[in-house]
Amino acid sequence: MNIIAAAFADHARVMSEAAAGLPATLERVAAELHACFERGNKLLACGNGGSAADVEHLVAELVGRYREERRGLPALALVTGSATVTALANDYGYERVFARQVEALARPGDLLFAISTSGKSPNVLAAAGAARALGCTVVGFTGANPGPLGAAADLVLSAPSLVTARIQEVHAISIHIICECIDALLQGGGAR
Repeated sequence: MNIIAAAFADHARVMSEAAAGLPATLERVAAELHACFERGNKLLACGNGGSAADVEHLVAELVGRYREERRGLPALALVTGSATVTALANDYGYERVFARQVEALARPGDLLFAISTSGKSPNVLAAAGAARALGCTVVGFTGANPGPLGAAADLVLSAPSLVTARIQEVHAISIHIICECIDALLQGGGAR
């Protein structure tokens, strides 16, 4: 079927571009996250839809473990807790569901992973603004056009595609790479 072959071909092309263009950014993100954990701070993460699933996946790998047995790492997915999310959406509007949690939970030195394939999600942008105002570092995960999130973030990991599925595929492998680097850094090795 041509659809299947085309999807695999596009995936391979985008992954090849990501492999060539993202290693330095991934190394910086892993180093920032490691430093965050080493100084006793935490990671907060947010996104919508498939990006929300990526956020939960990332947090599960950090609080649990990726490959190596190690201490649990302090990470919170701002997408979980249906009572909290729906109460905030009802009382403050959906644009504030993540920002309000950042205001309640973040402290200076914490890190926010803000994931938006378009770089334009209003609630993710509001969370990035709230995090920056509190002295947190913001890492934006976007597509090839980082949009406003690119300007709001301290570090930007841009998947080299404008296709949502391909962007999410790059984000997924990036999450695994970051977790693998964190494991290596915690064991005293480098991220390379």
